Amino acid sequence: MTRRGLLTAFAATAVAAAPTFSNAAGFLRGGGDIRRIRMYSGRTGERMDTIYWVEGKYIKDAVKEINAFMRDWRTNDAIKIDTRTIDIMAAAHNLMDVHEPYMLLSGYRSPATNAMLRSRSRGVAKNSLHMKGQAADLRLASRSVGQMAKAASACRAGGVGRYSGSNFVHMDCGPVRNWGR
Repeated sequence: MTRRGLLTAFAATAVAAAPTFSNAAGFLRGGGDIRRIRMYSGRTGERMDTIYWVEGKYIKDAVKEINAFMRDWRTNDAIKIDTRTIDIMAAAHNLMDVHEPYMLLSGYRSPATNAMLRSRSRGVAKNSLHMKGQAADLRLASRSVGQMAKAASACRAGGVGRYSGSNFVHMDCGPVRNWGR
């Protein structure tokens, strides 16, 4: 059995014991001693459900898997996703107490993709944190944009954008700020 397999098996038995929002302290309340991320991509059909952090340590292979999953699906380019963004996503998911995976709309964006999207929409930043691997646009069928934004904002760890018209929430590890409705 590999080290990752052993850690995953151990972590899976302890997921239920992870702290909740009410008793976790510090940065990213709700993140717990075990951090897990669940996502799927409507664009590629891919799914992921991985424990990427156990007892204060990131699991390298799991983080690499997340980097590949959050790639720019248009160009197939991938970069290292900032683990702070992954932590915000996981903590917000945990705070909402859902088992449904996030639908990832946009993770990393290559400069070419960002420029193309910017030419089509005023809502795309020229220096988007997506191009640095520091942002994600996410959706949950079982939660409203408002509920998702509230959970992400409770982390007090980055930017949270509400895009109610398009039914998604932007989460990033940049400066703490909120926008949209």
